Amino acid sequence: MDVEYEFRPAFTLMTANLGPGESLKVEPGAMVAQSRGVDMKTGMGSGGGIGGFLKSMTKSMFGGESFFVNNYTAGSNGGWISLAPSAPGDIMEFDLSPGDELFMQGGSFMACTPSVDTDTKFQGAKSLFSREGAFFLRASCPRGVPGKVFYTSYGAIKEIAVDQNNPVIVDNGHVVAFTGGLSYRGTKVGGMGSALLGGEGIVLEFNGNGKVWIQTRNLESLATRMIPFLPTARSN
Repeated sequence: MDVEYEFRPAFTLMTANLGPGESLKVEPGAMVAQSRGVDMKTGMGSGGGIGGFLKSMTKSMFGGESFFVNNYTAGSNGGWISLAPSAPGDIMEFDLSPGDELFMQGGSFMACTPSVDTDTKFQGAKSLFSREGAFFLRASCPRGVPGKVFYTSYGAIKEIAVDQNNPVIVDNGHVVAFTGGLSYRGTKVGGMGSALLGGEGIVLEFNGNGKVWIQTRNLESLATRMIPFLPTARSN
């Protein structure tokens, strides 16, 4: 699949050029434009049957993703589709091999190739006190066919390498994605007093060998800053 990117990193637009019969699974609302001859069908994000229904329901309730996913398939002459995230930010792609896993923060997933399946993974009990959500979205290739995942950020994306001698601590609201070779634990910087007075919430400490991708902006922080400017109801 030939993919082009424009207007990086603040307002990235991705265009996937599809060959004849080639498909892409896309999160609803991400499509910006497409060529004629590309067919779209809507289905459950985790396949059919009871198992697919339950996985799609779990992702919708806890993983920050839609219950349905749109499948775009090019006709005999091929075609193209352009995608963009809902918030100003960048788009990254990850080549997923059988046996590998990619974990994404809720709302970061945008599209993937047909061989990729997604489900949810609980972050841990401490994440229940986090404003960013308690579940990660997990992408894998269970049918043994390599695939590609496209994920998005709010702001620019930075890649950080992690190894046994260099663990990394990231604010939960700035985590975009990380590879399956990493373990993590949720904690608070400086203890409970610092958490209450210092403006920081749950942070994740990543250990192991792999990569973590962080975003330069935090949508939750933006929403909090805008609250004082929102109109309020006035009593008579």
